[in-house]
Amino acid sequence: MNKLIIDAAKDKIFLMIINNTINYSITHENTKINYEKLSILIDEFLNKKNINLKKISQIYVNRGPGSFAGIRNSLSIVKAYHLANKIDYYCFSFDDFDEKIDVKYENIPKLCEKLKVEKNLINPIYLS
Repeated sequence: MNKLIIDAAKDKIFLMIINNTINYSITHENTKINYEKLSILIDEFLNKKNINLKKISQIYVNRGPGSFAGIRNSLSIVKAYHLANKIDYYCFSFDDFDEKIDVKYENIPKLCEKLKVEKNLINPIYLS
């Protein structure tokens, strides 16, 4: 199964699909318009890679710190995906990981498993 990473907390909106053979990623400008259509950007990304949302087994979403609008919208979308499709999600923060490790997006699922990040738990960190 495929894993989806969503990071809308930073200066760019970042999406990544991780599967057993290859990873796909895309970035978008961090703008109000893109936040408002984040679910459309995700859907277009999945469709472009011929991956149906039902083939996503887990979603990893950055809970911050970062942009309030980006975090709020991405968490709302992930919660909706969970309710509609029963997809488990994990909320991570780069602050959760050891500062000595150069964390790459493709390693986030393994790091969340190692740190025993709870699934289906939202605890956002907004910048003030």
